[in-house]
Amino acid sequence: MMMLKSPTFEDEYFTNINVDMVFFELNEGLKFIQKKLGDERYQKLRTLSDKMRAHFEADPEDKTDDARAGRRIIREMEDILASTYKKRIPAPER
Repeated sequence: MMMLKSPTFEDEYFTNINVDMVFFELNEGLKFIQKKLGDERYQKLRTLSDKMRAHFEADPEDKTDDARAGRRIIREMEDILASTYKKRIPAPER
């Protein structure tokens, strides 16, 4: 959703969604899994969240490279989260 609806996150069906709500939910979700992430990863993800928001707010019409930079941060955050959970999932027994 963040990738598709950025930089404004406006939606014709869900009219109550906006930048404030999306980043509140993202940051609360990160808080919820903070213990699993560990303090270092959590802080890195929160810093990236703040940078991403700044990029999207700097380019609300998606006309400069700021929105693109924000989307790259989404991918970076996905990679961090994926690496966190790959380490926790045990390999299947054969």
